[in-house]
Amino acid sequence: MNDVTRALARAATEDVPTAVTRTGGREAAPRRAPTRAVVVGGSIAGMLAAAAVRDRFDAVEIVEAHDLPAGPEPRPGVPQAAHFHTLVSGGADAIDALLPGTVDHLLAHGAHRVPMTTNMVYCSPEGWYRRWRRDTHFLVSAGRDLTDFAVRRQVLRDPRVSVRPRTRVTALLGDRRAVTGVRLRAADGAEADLAADLVVDASGRSSRAPHWLAGLGVTGLAEDRVDSGLAYASRVYRAPVPTRDWPVINVSADPRRPGPATAGGILPIEGDRWHVSLWGPPGAHPTRDPDAFEPYARTLRHPVVAELLAHAEPLTGVTVTRSTANRRRYYERLPGWPEGLVALGDSVAAFNPVYGHGMSVAAQGALALRASLASGPRAGLARRAQRAVTRPVEVAWALATGQDIHYPATVGRDPNPADRLLDRYVSRLSRTATGSYRAATALTDVLTLQASPATLLRPGVLLSAAGGPLRPPLAHPQFTPAERRLLREAGITLSCLPG
Repeated sequence: MNDVTRALARAATEDVPTAVTRTGGREAAPRRAPTRAVVVGGSIAGMLAAAAVRDRFDAVEIVEAHDLPAGPEPRPGVPQAAHFHTLVSGGADAIDALLPGTVDHLLAHGAHRVPMTTNMVYCSPEGWYRRWRRDTHFLVSAGRDLTDFAVRRQVLRDPRVSVRPRTRVTALLGDRRAVTGVRLRAADGAEADLAADLVVDASGRSSRAPHWLAGLGVTGLAEDRVDSGLAYASRVYRAPVPTRDWPVINVSADPRRPGPATAGGILPIEGDRWHVSLWGPPGAHPTRDPDAFEPYARTLRHPVVAELLAHAEPLTGVTVTRSTANRRRYYERLPGWPEGLVALGDSVAAFNPVYGHGMSVAAQGALALRASLASGPRAGLARRAQRAVTRPVEVAWALATGQDIHYPATVGRDPNPADRLLDRYVSRLSRTATGSYRAATALTDVLTLQASPATLLRPGVLLSAAGGPLRPPLAHPQFTPAERRLLREAGITLSCLPG
């Protein structure tokens, strides 16, 4: 047995039992007992967790509360799938490292690879960004159902990975030193215990892991919650123009300005469709009323989204969610962490979906889990893995909460003097980025989860921010000649464009 499977054995101080056989009077090599990992949740985080651990165990079993669809169809228990999702390059690279070919599969089925900011029409609080030409930063835009399917298809092709549907985990087995499996409840109410050498909790925002740990005597978990009170409304449209190479459109909010801080965007997805999401704070929430959707888009700081929607055909009703709070559990800070257990994805930290980092953080966390299992001494392996999973969380948490704390209705944390100073600096850097390639690149490095926010304090970036933008501000959104031609051919005139 190798060091990894020893370290994840059912008891922290015991070896996995082996059997000895005799052949022709000689002792044969010991036959080790099969090893099993259990992943709680068939979400994208759960599938990526299974991909991360499959090479270290004989079998990986995913325990899922619902049935999983066979194709790119809605998965029960994922209400956020109705809102648009992006996979930034830091997450896309992590998924391809775990499951080579997944991004190509997505693109072959109609997803879009959008270079940032080359193919973005983006209005930041500080003004319109130029469409700087760079291909190393990108996002993958697709419907959430297609993204889920592409990952699920890759994972479940492996015969070592299986799914136990319509089953819930009700408790962890073991004690405060080591987790040895899970207790299951099937749809008919029957209960059973399932032994495991590793349990990965990827059950999302509704994770019961704190309760399960308390049942083992592991208490004292610290948790943060920062809630700006934003609400989302989303709808899918038939695009009036071909969506291949069509830009992402985004008009962000500026909570520092008077009036409601509303925002929204248009994401091109498979099937020549636009996935449109609009959001706003308490007192200015969007509603489910389909007749109010496009008028709400006219409350944004710029009319480009509303004017484009006026020429698009709605294909769905309007879905609204208010589950936009940032919530983080600090498992890595617990004084005692049992062997044989790791949590990742939304089970550890869930972010305001406005910032589009949830799937990417889960992917980077799964990649960190795989690296932890592949190296290091066996003692304390689960704790090291949990700390490694947490590192990708830090960047997304800083980005999400660093912005949400400045909304007037935010609860959970107020900005302190350091927060306000950092906000002023980032605002200046963003204004510089509207006319500086260097500043725009530094910000995009961080926003795509390819660099730490600390890189924004490097001398070159500080000097860039101090000097300000090198080009004058744009008065209008930038559309390329080819995009303007498509608009003309579709009979679309945007009042926001000159000429």
